[in-house]
Amino acid sequence: MAKKTITYNEAVKEIEEILQNLEEEELDVDQLADKVKRATELIHYCKSKLKNTEAEINKILDTEEKGE
Repeated sequence: MAKKTITYNEAVKEIEEILQNLEEEELDVDQLADKVKRATELIHYCKSKLKNTEAEINKILDTEEKGE
């Protein structure tokens, strides 16, 4: 089964939910490691998405500047 691709906003929302659970101490020890691992994966995804978006925008701007 293929992994569902999530959007940046969905990833941020999930990170926020995990943080809220941590702050409210709603996670037991058995869930803690899994949630921290998931949050780390989501943060990596978000950073990568931001970096790629920045590169795309810079490429567009560079193309526009050269075309003027």
